[in-house]
This record gives sequence, structure tokens and C-alpha cells, in this order.
Amino acid sequence: MGAYAGRKSPGSCNIRRRALCEPRGKESVVTKAFSAWRVGAPYYVPALLLALIFLAIALRGHRWAYVGVAVCLVYGGFSLFFFRDPVRAITAAANEVVSPADGTVVAVEELQTTPHYDGPCRRISIFLSILSVHVNRAPFEGTVASVVHKPGEFRNAMRAETTDCNESNAVRLDTPQGPMTVRQISGAIARRIVCLARTGDRLEKGQKFGMIKFGSRTELYLPAGAEATVRVGDKVHGGSSVVARFP
Repeated sequence: MGAYAGRKSPGSCNIRRRALCEPRGKESVVTKAFSAWRVGAPYYVPALLLALIFLAIALRGHRWAYVGVAVCLVYGGFSLFFFRDPVRAITAAANEVVSPADGTVVAVEELQTTPHYDGPCRRISIFLSILSVHVNRAPFEGTVASVVHKPGEFRNAMRAETTDCNESNAVRLDTPQGPMTVRQISGAIARRIVCLARTGDRLEKGQKFGMIKFGSRTELYLPAGAEATVRVGDKVHGGSSVVARFP
């Protein structure tokens, strides 16, 4: 089941009942309608409204209010920048896997065992800085088999050890090429994971399903037969960059 996961949500994912995440019949509306702009509205809308109030006060001769205008505009402007949600063209071939996030590739590994995948797999880890687009996307078309939230710490997501100790949310997909898992991992600043995917949802390649607020890490677990097309240090863009392909 999908969730807004955060510091106060131990155990399995909790759900905030909002219009955005109300199911309609058997089709998931949340995954179709996800928007980072909407998620960020509680941050930038009040700031911009408060800027207008300070401006009205300043125009009445209270010059000190211009400081409030400036502070609110800076905060609101940063929030708008952080929650930006650019349109991405999904042009990958049928056998190609797209990046689940924007950022820098920090690891490409072959694993024999891991708690996050059944059997040998290939893991691609992506670090998202505070300046990255933080929307998460499906790497391949498939059906959501499970969504598992794990409480944890909030260490610097650039470090490899955070994969085991930080708060995370794992979305497992059943795809024509085998199971794939996208793990959203919180960072030192990012302490809120947003995941609107639910078990049973059908996701298309590159489709948005959530985000991690502020700096964070995203891991992609693929079948061992997938060939990675990226290296450590590569910059990737969610939905448009190809990170692996199948024969």
C-alpha cells in the first residue's frame, strides 16, 4: 500500500487520506495524478501569500516589512525550485531500463544476496543532491507487487552505509523482464518520503509515483541478466536516461 512515509511513521506505510490518493474503482488515480508541484504547495504557497501581506504593509509606509517580503520570496522561490516537476520524454526502447531518479550514479554493483531482492541482482545507486529534481519514476512497465516502508536513521545519503541504516521505502515491480525494486532512501536533510504507489497498481515505464524531499538516495535492483549502461560518476535524469538494458 502506498504512503506518505516520514519520521513519525514506523512499521508499515501509513496513508494520509487526501483527494489525491482516493482510489476510483480498480484503477489507481494517485499514480496517474502525481505532481511534485502539488506536494510542495504547503511550502511555497504560504510563503508567497505572506510575501504579499508584508508587501501591503510596506506600501503603507512600514519599511521594515520589506525584509519580510525578501525572506518570504527567497524561501518561496527555493521551494518552487526544489519541487519543480519537469516534463520528461520517455523514449527508451522496449528492452531498456530508465533511471528512477535524477542525480549522480554512486555505485553499480553485482550482488549475490541482499534483503531487497530474491537472488542475485544488479544494483544501481543514485545520489540526489538538494539541487536535483526529486521525483521518482518507474524504471520499467509492470505491476506493483509490494510497497514496504522501513524506519531508520537520517545520515548523509552519499555514504554507502546509509543503504542499511537510513529510513527507506521499497517499491517492488513485477515486470516482463523479472522483478525490479526501487528503494527511496532518506538523507540527512530529506526526512520525508512520498510514495503514492499501491500494491496492484500498474505503472508504465517512466511514470511518476513519488518523491523524496531534499537530498536523498535512490537504489534500483535489477535481474542479474540486465546490463548496466552507466558508470559511477554519470549524471542521470529520471525517466529519460537509460541505465540498463536486457539482451
